[in-house]
Amino acid sequence: MRVAPESVTRLIEEFSRLPGIGPKTASRLTFYLLRAPKEQAEALARAISELREKTVYCSICFNIAEESPCPICRDEERDRSIICVVEEPLDVLAIERTGEYNGLYHVLHGAISPVEGIGPEDLKIRELLERLRTEPVREVILATNPSLEGEATAMYLHRQIAPLGIKVTRLARGLPVGGDLEYADEVTLARALEGRREM
Repeated sequence: MRVAPESVTRLIEEFSRLPGIGPKTASRLTFYLLRAPKEQAEALARAISELREKTVYCSICFNIAEESPCPICRDEERDRSIICVVEEPLDVLAIERTGEYNGLYHVLHGAISPVEGIGPEDLKIRELLERLRTEPVREVILATNPSLEGEATAMYLHRQIAPLGIKVTRLARGLPVGGDLEYADEVTLARALEGRREM
């Protein structure tokens, strides 16, 4: 016997498919939308629909945008000699929020992961190498995640880029601001020591 109407059950199932949302959160979101004003639920439905209809991948950096090339690639004020390579479009947002970087980006759309069957050919690596051969780039910043997959991707990219004579750098890793040394794991602490700099 069905406890909830089919439309409610279907929305709970759809929310549950999203990363980081389990069945309880999916149920809470669904019942929140049932109680919310009709306009709010309709606005959410329109936003989801427009997300698919209006977004494209930039033909240069493969970031998400509403037109191609994206605003970052079109911006003549940015330093075109530096490309920051990231795994996902969310990483571009994180770096842009710092206000410290004024170069260009290249989004790989993942990381090399043999366990998941993701190899270099499944990422936007070929397109990156083509950019580096045709554009006057002097530095590539590898900003992949400090995970096993991110490290493997960075090592692979370094081997591919080094013969082109372009400087390759990696984001520094270490202790978070406001953290205590006693709570840092050994790998993080070792990297913080390796990446130390003069004051």
